[in-house]
Amino acid sequence: MLDISMLSRRYAVRRMTEEDTEDLLAFCSRNTLYYRYCGAEATIETVRDDLRVTPPGVCPRDKYYIGFFDGPELVAVMDLIDGYPEPDRGFIGFFMMNADLQGKGIGTGIVDDVCACLKRAGKTGVRLAFAEDNPQAGHFWRKNGFRVAGRAPMDGWTALVADRAL
Repeated sequence: MLDISMLSRRYAVRRMTEEDTEDLLAFCSRNTLYYRYCGAEATIETVRDDLRVTPPGVCPRDKYYIGFFDGPELVAVMDLIDGYPEPDRGFIGFFMMNADLQGKGIGTGIVDDVCACLKRAGKTGVRLAFAEDNPQAGHFWRKNGFRVAGRAPMDGWTALVADRAL
């Protein structure tokens, strides 16, 4: 089990719950680019699903849908799975920055802190996927040391699967 308080050196980190649904919906709704490329939209239902859904074979205790906070301000949201797709890896299922804070290096700092924490926990790598057609996501993840390892067809779009060694 991960100690989520160690996932960031700068921000307070806590699990997001059903009680945060309205705040998460408002947060996600401001990031329209993400939803444009994956053919979805932020709704109460999609937010609730994101809080609960796990990859096949993953126990709910290994899912960390977390918020990074600067005081009361939600800076970023991440869906982090411990031990997926292999026990020695982590998986970022979702990462979204506060739209007002993008392009300032904050997301890179958060990703670096999360990767450092996972490495201290004995993980050897992190995997994620992003929409192939989303140039902003592709640039961000490549800049942060993720290398495309394959493609995965999704419902109406294509994901690029990317890995970062720790």
